[in-house]
Order: sequence, then structure tokens, then C-alpha cells
Amino acid sequence: MRLGIVGVVVFIAAYVASIVLYVNDGMGHPRQVAESPQSSDGTKVTVDVEDIESDNSLLIANYNVAAGPALLDPVTHNLKEDLSLLVTSVVSASKRTWSKGTLPDVFRVSVTVTGDVADWPFDRYHSGPITVRLLSGAAQEPVTPTVIMVDRLLGWKIDVAHVDKTDVLSPYRVDLSRSRSTVAFAVVILGVLIALAGVGLFVAIQTSRDRRKFQPPMTTWYAAMLFAVMPLRNALPDSPPFGCWIDVTIVLWVIVVLVISMVIYISCWWRHLRPEPEKAT
Repeated sequence: MRLGIVGVVVFIAAYVASIVLYVNDGMGHPRQVAESPQSSDGTKVTVDVEDIESDNSLLIANYNVAAGPALLDPVTHNLKEDLSLLVTSVVSASKRTWSKGTLPDVFRVSVTVTGDVADWPFDRYHSGPITVRLLSGAAQEPVTPTVIMVDRLLGWKIDVAHVDKTDVLSPYRVDLSRSRSTVAFAVVILGVLIALAGVGLFVAIQTSRDRRKFQPPMTTWYAAMLFAVMPLRNALPDSPPFGCWIDVTIVLWVIVVLVISMVIYISCWWRHLRPEPEKAT
């Protein structure tokens, strides 16, 4: 009875801890992570970090330009000159130009990041220096906007810093790591896989030692556990690529142990349910 109460308390504590951890990690709600000084004319560039393709090492963000009054026609409230947005990183540059008489729309940009997805769920990614520039008119006169970076990534933690910490107008560098709640979720799923293998082996060994009677329906239970391995593996956050370290160290051996357990249990079937010898007439 006391052990059961302790188990219930531990389960409730783990449940509450998981909720608190999830809430403290932001729950995927938009979170502003950086903002440059206010521009003189009110022009803003909002960078919404939307997605990361860890397999391709790409960070994807939407750039939304809100032109200030100095860039707009007072009558039509559209651009009075061509306006260009230039986003540059170490290995790539993306440019979008909006013509006079229009308004800027959302510009989607992919930036290369460095990191190794094989380290999942402890993989980290780093961008090179990212520069955001606005150019106005045929003369391409620079406009200094207020750059606001917003984290919209679920399950990730984003840190943004200037390359030159003494200059708030210097390029940005973005560092990404998986949130603690994501890592905890992965650990729980992997723990469930290990528990399946452990329980299956325990039941098979106890049955082979005649500590418990052989139950024919249990053979289907082993088959169900084998079929449950891959769905649980694919339920891991961001579904890590096949062949990474968790497959070699955990998933593969969970399957092997379950198969060994099933073979042991089938051997019990062979031994316990052998036909009785025919009686001589």
C-alpha cells in the first residue's frame, strides 16, 4: 500500500514538473528575442523565425517590412520610391525589391546554419553573421530600420547576439538549441522503449524458469510490443534521421531484446504444451 502511494506521488510530481518545464520554455508562443535601437523614421523590419530544417542545416524566417512615414507617399500611403531589403550571411545573400506605389509584403529567407543532427536531441546550430539592410530609391540610399527578431519555433531555444557586442548595429549571430522540455520528452520516449524491452525479457525469463505458467495469449503481446517500437521511435521530436546514435545504441537493441524474449517465450510453449503420449489400447 505504501509503495503504491509513493508511486502515485512520484507520478503526480513528474506530471507537474513536465507542465512547469513546458510553460517555462515558452510553449511555442511568439517571443521577442532581440531588438535594435529605434530608427529615426519609424521603419521596422520584423524577423519571424518560423522553422529549422536540421537535416539540411537551414534556418527559415519571414521578414516583414513596415515602412516609416518618410518612405511613404502622404496621399496614397504607398512607397514613394523603390525599396529593397537585403539579407546577407556568410555564404548567401537574398534580396527583395518592392516597386514605387506598392507596399512591402512578407519575404521568406533561408539562412545556412552549422550543426550536426546526428547529435540529436543535444544538437546545436549556429549561424554566421546576419546583416539586414534597407536600400531606398534608384541611388540605393541606406535606411536604418529597427530590427525586431521574434522566436516562433516550437521546441527550440534561440539566443541572438551582435557580432560586435559594443556595437548594437553590428550583424547578428543566432544560436539554437533544443528546449529542455523537448529533451525531456525525448528521454521519456527512449525510457519507454527500454522499459518495453526490460519487461518483455523479465516475463520470458520468469516463464522459462517455471516461476509463472505459460499463457498462449502472451505471444500476441510480444508481437504488439515489437510493432510498437517504430511508432514510438517516430514520435520523437523532429523524428531524428535513421541511423543516428539512438538507433544504434537504443532502438536496435530494444528490437533485439524483444525478439530474444519472444523466442524464449515460444520455447516455453514448446516445452509446456507438448502433447501427451498416446495411451496403449
